[in-house]
Amino acid sequence: MYGIDVSHHQGDINWKKVKSMVSNKKRVCFAFIKATEGITRQDKHFSKNWKGSRSAGIIRGAYHFYYPSRDAHKQADNFIKQVKLEPGDLPPVVDIEHSNGKSKKQICEGLKNFLDILEKQYGTTPILYTNISFYYTYLADDFRKYTVWISGYHGEDRFKEKFTEAWHFWQYSEDGSIDGIRGDVDCNVFKGSEEDLKKLCIRK
Repeated sequence: MYGIDVSHHQGDINWKKVKSMVSNKKRVCFAFIKATEGITRQDKHFSKNWKGSRSAGIIRGAYHFYYPSRDAHKQADNFIKQVKLEPGDLPPVVDIEHSNGKSKKQICEGLKNFLDILEKQYGTTPILYTNISFYYTYLADDFRKYTVWISGYHGEDRFKEKFTEAWHFWQYSEDGSIDGIRGDVDCNVFKGSEEDLKKLCIRK
């Protein structure tokens, strides 16, 4: 099961073309869409992408770019004000990639608070996105219960050598080419069937 993740950097997206594209027997089945960043920032294309992906029949998910140096509760409020999840949507995602000068303890405490707020709000366990290095440096000891979306731009064999934990989504490329989108796109794969992916989604 293949998918993409997008933000305002991709500009205006033709979601119907995204949905209809088939390349090497691969098609875009899901999309993670940037909603918010930090305490005050909202992605200017979120609303358009959120509606467009749903209308095209692509399973959608929303993500927040998290700063360990910012207040976790205020960041959660920013996301919650922007994102209304519906049945069939993927759980909320937190993207954490930088320490912002904080210790491992500070990072883990803030991130756990953020995740707990989202879980209470949406009634589902959030997805955790990061890269291999950050995961092993800061998160591996405390966040194994979460659905993991991991980035690693290596071939499959090399990726599995470098990341030996259980994973659910793998961002394997940052320079993909997708019909309906100008420029490069992050490409991902879900480890499971379409039925497995739908089971992960929010239910009625």
